[in-house]
Amino acid sequence: MTRPPGGFDLTELLARRGAERYELHSRHLNHQLPRMLRTIGFDKVYERAEGAYFWDAEGNDYLDMLGGFGVMGLGRHHPVVRKALHDVLDAQLADLTRFDCQPLPGLLAERLLAQTPHLDRVFFGNSGTEAVETALKFARRATGRPRVLYCAHAFHGLTAGALSVNGENAFRDGFAPLLPDTAVELGDLDVLERELRAGDVAALVVEPIQGKGVHAAPPGYLRSAQELLHAHGALLVADEVQTGLGRTGDFYAFQYEAGVEPDLVCVAKALSGGYVPVGATLGKDWIFKKVYSSMDRVLVHSASFGSNAQAMAAGLAVLAVLEDEHVVANARVTGELLRSRLAALVDRYELLHEVRGRGLMIGIEFGRPESIRLRSRWAMLQAARKGLFAQMVVVPLLQRHRILTQVSGDHLEVIKLIPPLIIGEREVDRFVSAFTAVMDDAHNGGGLMWDFGRTLVRQAVGNR
Repeated sequence: MTRPPGGFDLTELLARRGAERYELHSRHLNHQLPRMLRTIGFDKVYERAEGAYFWDAEGNDYLDMLGGFGVMGLGRHHPVVRKALHDVLDAQLADLTRFDCQPLPGLLAERLLAQTPHLDRVFFGNSGTEAVETALKFARRATGRPRVLYCAHAFHGLTAGALSVNGENAFRDGFAPLLPDTAVELGDLDVLERELRAGDVAALVVEPIQGKGVHAAPPGYLRSAQELLHAHGALLVADEVQTGLGRTGDFYAFQYEAGVEPDLVCVAKALSGGYVPVGATLGKDWIFKKVYSSMDRVLVHSASFGSNAQAMAAGLAVLAVLEDEHVVANARVTGELLRSRLAALVDRYELLHEVRGRGLMIGIEFGRPESIRLRSRWAMLQAARKGLFAQMVVVPLLQRHRILTQVSGDHLEVIKLIPPLIIGEREVDRFVSAFTAVMDDAHNGGGLMWDFGRTLVRQAVGNR
């Protein structure tokens, strides 16, 4: 097709300038991203993607065990979601007039609430951090109290309000002052009760399984915390941005524990289908009526692009696929297969400390070895920067085995696996085989792997 004079042709633009991708990022965006990618050898050029795989220009496939930080619950370019987006574009709806009520938001809210029958209403925004911001505002308004509790090591987003309940100092440093919120340890009910006795707590916001390190709330904690909160007039907020929509083998991770009914639930990521950013905050009717208490307050909390037709169509398609293709059950079964096969390796490798998680949210933790030879190498890495060994594992998984993974958090010796929920036994076999080969190399003193470790040490020391 000939490009019309003065017209815009995306295909032609990418063909002409796509090779400049890393240079463009260095010049115009976050300049540290391409620098980091080049340092660890992750500066790949992926040409296309489908399902749980990428392909490079040479036709080599790469297994995605990262899932776009959990966004790609259905993998990339699921045909049902693609068709829904084509359909909504072709429909040329009168979208975002701001002064009407379109059907798609109501239909998506209805489908989401069917999975949480104790909740009544939904607010749609554009991201996970915006869903958390909404929950913080609604909890404060509903209770009339200023303070929100959060768990140490939590991650709830990076905007100012969500950052106030982010339990990682590396993200918070340099952005104070934040909102008046207080950290408690995940699982510590005594500390929670002590804070609640002050009488100024609006809510506890908690991830049922923390993304950083993949630590699950202890059995019984969420239900007991809920009882304490309600006894003191405070709310329970479940952040299901990463754990929701089937990730842990249940539709929501809080459903793993009987009797837990959060007052507010935040979802996002996988609801997008990997295409259109969307976030949702589900809550009880009385909370919404406190926020929207009169017609004068009809727009007291809103989002310019919230409830847009493309996002709503993607969300409806995602929920249909989850049900029609039994995706949540697959996450539970495949996740248990992957976790159990990896856990069986703990006794085989002294550098492998623990494998934990639920469904397709799995943490692989490394720890100090017993043998003197490996212990000296471990100590070298730890002295430079904690987390370097996990990075040493992530790199050969990509470079030698074409598997994309991530270190679970800064200064953590944990790899987190959050692949698309559609993977099966073939992908489990491929990952376990590759991981075993990398562990063999690490324990046998493979030169290439430990040479790279020394490169990471030099880089870590140079950044101090």
